[in-house]
Amino acid sequence: MLDLDAEVLSEHIAAITDWLPLQTPPGRIVDLGCGTGAGTFALLDRFPTAHVTAVDSSAEHLQRLRDKARALGLEEHVRTLRADLDGADWPDLGTPDLVWASASMHHMAHPDRALRKVHDTLAPGGLFTVVELAGFPRFLPASAPEDRPGLEERCHAASDQQHAEHVTHRGADWGAMLAAAGFALEAERTLTVSIDGSHNEAVGAYALAGLRRIRGSVAEVLDAEDLAALDRLLDTDSARSILRRDDLAVRTERAVWAARRD
Repeated sequence: MLDLDAEVLSEHIAAITDWLPLQTPPGRIVDLGCGTGAGTFALLDRFPTAHVTAVDSSAEHLQRLRDKARALGLEEHVRTLRADLDGADWPDLGTPDLVWASASMHHMAHPDRALRKVHDTLAPGGLFTVVELAGFPRFLPASAPEDRPGLEERCHAASDQQHAEHVTHRGADWGAMLAAAGFALEAERTLTVSIDGSHNEAVGAYALAGLRRIRGSVAEVLDAEDLAALDRLLDTDSARSILRRDDLAVRTERAVWAARRD
């Protein structure tokens, strides 16, 4: 899912790295909650002489990231570090010029504490960039599927209700939280994502993976007819499989905050 996210949304991630209000190219970068490396490699594409410390709690994610770095000939520019960012004792991240956190801050149990840690870790004048999805991407038109129109929105509503109990910082006011942690908020923006998937196999795979993920969280609360319709979409051998549709798209928004340590 993370690899598909990086592939499908690569242009939008690149647009964010191009937008960053940096006075000079950063030499040392930290990617917090790096996953399999979407941000790490986008940043190295934008700043090819930089060195990135990629931090995540998943050993599997970090191994995939190292494999990608080796395949791209970038292993000398990437250091991976396994760490629990909710832990009281943070790892030594050096003194970076730029810290990047994409779709990771809302997963933290104590993001206010993490923000203060980032503030104290950054070099004076360093930049902290927080990127958050404004909701999970939508893929289907409202009239789909034909036997259960509006199914996707009902799935998202059920999923959001489930997540509200466990991911309490999703949709937080990161600008206010950054200011409370001592940062000077320098810029913010929202990118609208709209990608036609009619001739893009990666979008189909992304939609399939995304809806499979949602199914895992809503199966017990979704209406039986909705669940059956969702399963038909997820059955890759079915004539109604989501992979056979020619009306898919990726629709979402990404909000970005850039804050500086004065």
